Amino acid sequence: MKILKIIGIIVVVLLTPILVVALFVPNNYIVSVTTTINKPKQVVFDYVKQIKNQEQYSVWMLQDPNVKMEYQGTDGSVGFKAIWDSQNSNVGAGSQEITAISTDSITIDLHFERPMKGEAKVTTRLKTASQNQTKISIDFYGHAKYPMNLMNLIAKGIIQNAETQNLANLKKIVEK
Repeated sequence: MKILKIIGIIVVVLLTPILVVALFVPNNYIVSVTTTINKPKQVVFDYVKQIKNQEQYSVWMLQDPNVKMEYQGTDGSVGFKAIWDSQNSNVGAGSQEITAISTDSITIDLHFERPMKGEAKVTTRLKTASQNQTKISIDFYGHAKYPMNLMNLIAKGIIQNAETQNLANLKKIVEK
């Protein structure tokens, strides 16, 4: 019985600081990345609004050439849904659905099933920088409830790096 009490005290002593830190970490986070692509806005927009094109530049899709994809609806329009399932734990399983499109932005709702359940929203904004240049920004909005919000500290960095690479990959493809 004494050993159980000692183990219980050790667990409380180890978990308490982590739970206290999580009290001060925001539940919501935003990651924003921007680049300029040397093509007219309409060319970039027409490529980006086609969700299937992400298979060519998304760091997550590129990690698993065997990812199973399913599509519902008309690509490039509100309601289009892409569902992925991968055995690669970095890719996992989930879906994304176009929820809004305007002449200069696309909003997608992300639903993650594996490796962890979660929800996020991504808005891609395009702005004419010059006749043959487009400024493109990706805003990734994430949320996690306490105490899982502690993971937001790590998630922001991972997403920042991935979205930066996504834009670099996109730039190479569209500028060809």
